[in-house]
Order: sequence, then structure tokens, then C-alpha cells
Amino acid sequence: MANILDYARPLPGERTERAVVTVVFLRMARPPARPLAKMPQGAVARRERLDVDSYRALYNEIGAPWLWWLRRVMPDDMLAQHLASPTVATYILRVKGEVAGFFETDAGTWPNVNLNYFGLREAYIGRGLGRVFLDYAVDSVFHGAVGLAGMTVNTCSADHPRALPNYLAAGFTEYRRVREEWDIPERLGLRVPPHVRG
Repeated sequence: MANILDYARPLPGERTERAVVTVVFLRMARPPARPLAKMPQGAVARRERLDVDSYRALYNEIGAPWLWWLRRVMPDDMLAQHLASPTVATYILRVKGEVAGFFETDAGTWPNVNLNYFGLREAYIGRGLGRVFLDYAVDSVFHGAVGLAGMTVNTCSADHPRALPNYLAAGFTEYRRVREEWDIPERLGLRVPPHVRG
């Protein structure tokens, strides 16, 4: 965990479970040649400003099966500052008024914009929403942008098995893979899947 963020390092003597993952980095230099994404009937995606508690609840629920853990250990004041940054955008997907998923982009590395997180609540996976919502995320970055060099995202072997194929189908191109070891604090209550357990 040599490159792990300081706040994510386990406390001295803390019990952890190790995950060994392959992280895949992807990039899109220009938007795909297609019409702008159109959400299906009853589904609405819009940018929203979430408070820390609302963000954590959504992040924890959606990310638990896929080992999203870094924001779980990020201090509240740091997360609040992050969410309030003008470079960060959080979009919420609602289906018939119910929250179905979210994505977060960050232009802090402009002229590149990173897709930090993208996911659906479990009840909405497999209902044909993921691809159009991903296309919507791409459109939110590229449409009307001036001076944008590209959009980036990464996924890993702990993620949903359709994550990488969906990113590739949306127009992203893989450019790097790295092996990482994560020592995840047991206090978070996350289950490390057998296929990535170190």
C-alpha cells in the first residue's frame, strides 16, 4: 500500500483484510459519434449537491459489493470540502422518483475530467439503465466543453464483471493495468470477495 492516501492507512494495530486487485485505467479522447443519451421513460438524471451524510449513504450502499472503501475512511471535513469543490459534479439517477444510482466527475485535473464513481443500486442493476446512464455521464463531460483534453476512468477486478466491458463499449480505451494491494479495515464491515482476497 505504498501509494495509498494517508487518511486511508490502517490505524496502528488495526485488523485488516487484504484485497489484491488489478486496476484498469481507461481514457476517452473525444466523444463517440452518437446522439446525446436519452434516459428511458420514468428515469431522470440531474446534477445535485449532496451533504456528507446523504453522499455516504448512497456511496456505501452502492459500493459495498464492489469494495468501494476509500470514501468510507475519508474524514467528514475532507469529504465535505471535496463535495463542495466547483470541480466536482455529482449526478443522481431517479426512476419514478426513487434514487437508482449516481456518478461523480472531477475536473480537478483539467483539461482532463475523471469519472470518480459510477454505480447503480442493486435493485436497478440488469434493467437496461447502466449503459444509457454511462452515456449520459460521458455527455455531461463532453457536451459543450471547451479545451477538454479527455475523460478518464478506472475500474478493477473487484468491480461488477460488466464494468470494464461497459466502459469499453461506451468508447473508453484501456491504456494501463497495475496490481494493487489494499489493506481494508475490518471495522468497515466490507466483505472481500474470494477472487480478490490476498
